[in-house]
Amino acid sequence: MSSVHESKGTPLPLLSAPPVEKWDDWVEYDQRAWPRKVEKHYLLVPTLCFNCEAACGLLAYIDKQTLQVQRFEGNPVHPGSRGRTCAKGPATLNQIQDPERILYPLKRDGPRGCGKWRRVSWDEALDDIGGRIRRELLANRRDTVMYHVGRPGEDGFMFRFLQAWGVDGHNSHTNVCSSSARLGYALWSGYDRPSPDYANSRFILLVSAHLESGHYFNPHAQRIIDGKEAGAEVAVIDVRLSNTASMGDHWLSTWPGSETTVLLAMAAVILKERLYDREFLRRWTNWEETLVALGGSPGGTFDDFLERLSDRYMRLYPLERAEKESGVEPRKIAEVARKIGIAGSRFSSHIWRSAASGNLGGWQVARALFFLNVLTGSVGTPGGVSPAPWDKVAPPVPSPPPKQKAWSELLFPREYPFSHFEMSFLLPHLLKEGRGKVEVYFTRCYNPVWTNPDGGSWIEALSDEKKIGLHAALTPVWNETAQWADYVLPVGLGSERHDNQSQETHAGRWIGLRQPVLLAALERLGKPRPKDTRGVNPGEVWEEVELFFDLSWRIDPDGSLGVRKFFEKPGKPGEKITADDYYLRLFEDGVPGLKETAAKQGLNSLQYMRKYGVFGLDENKSRYLLHEAAVSEGGVVVDGVRRAGFASPSKKLEIFSSTLADWGWKEHAFPDAVESHVARTKLDAAKGEVVLVPTFRLPVLVHTRTGNSKWLNEIAHQNPLWIHPSHAERLGIATGDLCQVRTRIGRFVLRAWVTEGIRPGIVACSHHFGRWRKEDEGDTNRWAAAKVRIEKNGSKLRMTRLEGAQAFPSSDADSSRVWWQESGVHQNITFPVQPDPISGMHCWHQKVTVSKATADMREGDIEVDVALGHEVFKEWLALTRPAPGPGGLRRPLWLGRPARPDDAFFHV
Repeated sequence: MSSVHESKGTPLPLLSAPPVEKWDDWVEYDQRAWPRKVEKHYLLVPTLCFNCEAACGLLAYIDKQTLQVQRFEGNPVHPGSRGRTCAKGPATLNQIQDPERILYPLKRDGPRGCGKWRRVSWDEALDDIGGRIRRELLANRRDTVMYHVGRPGEDGFMFRFLQAWGVDGHNSHTNVCSSSARLGYALWSGYDRPSPDYANSRFILLVSAHLESGHYFNPHAQRIIDGKEAGAEVAVIDVRLSNTASMGDHWLSTWPGSETTVLLAMAAVILKERLYDREFLRRWTNWEETLVALGGSPGGTFDDFLERLSDRYMRLYPLERAEKESGVEPRKIAEVARKIGIAGSRFSSHIWRSAASGNLGGWQVARALFFLNVLTGSVGTPGGVSPAPWDKVAPPVPSPPPKQKAWSELLFPREYPFSHFEMSFLLPHLLKEGRGKVEVYFTRCYNPVWTNPDGGSWIEALSDEKKIGLHAALTPVWNETAQWADYVLPVGLGSERHDNQSQETHAGRWIGLRQPVLLAALERLGKPRPKDTRGVNPGEVWEEVELFFDLSWRIDPDGSLGVRKFFEKPGKPGEKITADDYYLRLFEDGVPGLKETAAKQGLNSLQYMRKYGVFGLDENKSRYLLHEAAVSEGGVVVDGVRRAGFASPSKKLEIFSSTLADWGWKEHAFPDAVESHVARTKLDAAKGEVVLVPTFRLPVLVHTRTGNSKWLNEIAHQNPLWIHPSHAERLGIATGDLCQVRTRIGRFVLRAWVTEGIRPGIVACSHHFGRWRKEDEGDTNRWAAAKVRIEKNGSKLRMTRLEGAQAFPSSDADSSRVWWQESGVHQNITFPVQPDPISGMHCWHQKVTVSKATADMREGDIEVDVALGHEVFKEWLALTRPAPGPGGLRRPLWLGRPARPDDAFFHV
């Protein structure tokens, strides 16, 4: 960073980040004034990044003279990100300064999708929306209001307001992201995600490109490197030679769908060579129940269990089978297995998307991976893997509403009792089948037309007012889905909104506050604060916390519906709650130790969070072995002592899942390989079928919200097709040539990248590219979005690219300097929905054919048949085994779901 000086001109040494005591008046020389020494005075205000789910800490550098944000850097006191950011953090500046961002509420002016809009007031928009919701509540229709969110960026607020309304309306993107991995972990421990302690590991196994672009990848990548510097080895299972694989000590390039077999072959080696932790298996697995399932006698011995377990996996998963299915040499698999066994309790692992999200049965990849942690006793240990809630803070919301007395089968249809979570990407198909109607539909920072598979069916559903009565798109930037909205409502970006957020980034807990930095700046400077965030945000951009407080009052203006009381000031009925009221109560009452720490500095909890942006709960405290804690009730008795245990039905780690067996999936109750829909045996070589892997991303782009960043789009603006030289030669394709990829329901055209970083018979294409805007939509999102023409002929949709990225005039001089023309291809729209019958996860991998493009094809051209897409939906639906399950339940009571209804509504 630039040289630092105090206002008196006394030079200070260069620092990695400004110390907190200087955040009120941080002084630097103005680089633009060089060689003159001109001081610039900044107020530094912390917030959280909003560009992925990691919630890394940011500092907004606010010019004290102009009160404008000049840049964003890392917050050095944030325990998760430790002052470091990836490219997306500083690019927040581009987003708030984007000359094409939405600044005012808009209402469609004509039919849905016509591309015509008129500016309206917030009052007009919210009165209309609130009135419609009120009518639904008065009619006791509690399943017709739906809030559909992408990455929430917050913990608990959305559940609270929906439950205060009394609706079962929370929808998410989880089933196109992580649901298979979640279910795999939950079936072991009851917890649906891991928290690896990479920094203290001796051996790390990643089933993904995790180091570069995985879950919480900035905080996790730091600690993976910490572990490597301390001597840990890293093994990577990834079909591609990703940047992560290139950094690994071991790269296992597996055929898609073979990952479970490879992991279980590793388990077989550990069992055969007795590299397991005998005592951990005895004390913390459901070995007695598992022994019976293995054919042993009730009351049998632990040694009998070990013998039968070893025999099962050595017999079913020999190295030869793993080699045949994966193409990986047996010695490599065995070498990694032995190193895992030697690492013992300091073995760390992770999967989130990758193979779990790509394959039919992908949830078994996570089951098999965690099996290695269970065998080695590396669960809850230093250098091992802990359940995520151990390292995350989820404070209870203030004045929690009662659980809703409703169950929406558009969210949780009976066919998917184990889904993690809502079957969101099936909504158009469920509506087409007449299973219900959505009267008021919010998309919030979510873009299903572009993000989800089968986007053409989403366009079809969103165009039909008989299926979706009103669509309000809550978005800080323009997106494809907003083009079929009734209202487009501009909500705040990462430095313009309130959210509390915590993530399991390492073996310790923290909670952060995302805050409107200009509002905080006015408070720090002792200046008058406006009524709400519209007073500091550009145009009439409004943060969602205040927006939903206001909307809730419009739904229940006199309090007769019982809604308004949850949005009144504490102790002051009849007065609307503020963001300060809400977050003061949340932090004061829900975060252990925060109130006392703040009081030592003469602050309340909210003032502390506004000052530092984060609070670490566990300095000098161990977050390990929490399952061993002695408890007075609940838990499980282990060796005569009642201990906390885990969150599974048995409170132990469940090798055999009686839940799966009881619900009709006994053949999958053990960690076992499920044949993927893209296994070698499923490909038709005569047709030239190969596997398309679309489950990876580049680290600078995340879903929709980074599309309006000029820096990020300059870094990455295309997603070519990875293809092996031998495959490319057969097709007559060279790097840069246009090729055509045909899926089950359509085709797309893109450029090829010939590389040995992908296996023959497999092609790959990154997601998060291929942004587009309709030709009648006007000039929006031109940093990333190509202009396209959409033509419909019955059920067939054709998208033709008219122009790619190019320079354009705007208030930002850089828009005239756009030098790239590429914007990638929107491949997802050509994928049929492929829901795993157990986890509900969309199985992203596709069977495709590849050919050289013809002369009449353009990059980015797309064709798709939505009627054929619906036929594929019905094929996959037929694989399910619907509820009710034992006791007439819709899903197991112990299995979590967001915004959980009253337990009575778990029964059909």
